[in-house]
Amino acid sequence: MEEELFQQRTDLTALNEAVMSIRSEIKKIIVGQDEMVKLIIAALLAEGHILIEGVPGVAKTLTAKLVARSLDTGFARIQFTPDLMPSDVLGTPVFNPKEAVFEFKKGPVFSNIVLVDEINRAPAKTQSALLEVMEERQASVDGKTYPMASPFMVLATQNPVEQEGTYRLPEAQLDRFLFKIMVPYPNEGEELEILMRFHQLGNTRVDELVKPVLNGEQIASLRTQIRNILIEEKLLQFIARLVHQTRNHKSIYLGASPRASLAIMNAAKAIAAMQGRDFVTPEDILEVATPVLRHRIILAPDKEMEGVTEDEVIKQIIQVQDVPR
Repeated sequence: MEEELFQQRTDLTALNEAVMSIRSEIKKIIVGQDEMVKLIIAALLAEGHILIEGVPGVAKTLTAKLVARSLDTGFARIQFTPDLMPSDVLGTPVFNPKEAVFEFKKGPVFSNIVLVDEINRAPAKTQSALLEVMEERQASVDGKTYPMASPFMVLATQNPVEQEGTYRLPEAQLDRFLFKIMVPYPNEGEELEILMRFHQLGNTRVDELVKPVLNGEQIASLRTQIRNILIEEKLLQFIARLVHQTRNHKSIYLGASPRASLAIMNAAKAIAAMQGRDFVTPEDILEVATPVLRHRIILAPDKEMEGVTEDEVIKQIIQVQDVPR
């Protein structure tokens, strides 16, 4: 009887089938990187943007492109460079001699899934052009506002090396990203599998192997389900306590904002639904806490000098909390 009630409460069958389909399409090409794929799907469901950081050649861009290809939506890629202007991203008014009026020619950001490669290569004014777009889902050009199509998601990549000619992202922009994903090197076994798989593919174009499995309407429906996932008050208190600790920790110069609390709650709901549950558990919160917080805190200068990382400090904060049961 209890099982029947549970099934009637929220039917997550369609959501789980969609998640499995996207994963299996990506797995045709990508070896390992399960955490990155899982968090990208979670961000898609939670209506968030993602910053992916890793050394060159670990399939950051390829994974983002394959996720976009598995969705039957628009896709645009913008390569950020030091000479890129805001109008190259947003678009620009163009004079129409027939009508004798200026018409707005939309830039590449007016798509559904937008891949911004090497986001830290462009100057601050171009990076800031993304701020309004990411948060408000709209762009203001020449006093007019142009809404973004739905769904809209920014996947940005950056390299932790080659810092010459790069511009550090402003904190205000970093806060707009739901997750910051750190992509590690593959282990030896995974590297061997990559070599074997690409050898077998021969001349086949890898992106042609991935088929769209989800359209915009279905994504909107799944997002509605995510918003209705249950979360108990004691878990909301737990999230608030975690985020509050980042503002009172001796190793942290600048703590996380209330946007971080909302991000943890929404991401935890998405992870819960992906596990087939219509309620959030403490484990869901702990799973998303680090990728949500790591780019939202600034370490104290002395801790940075000592080589302490954001992940280590977040781990310390989590370890001293009483996890609700």
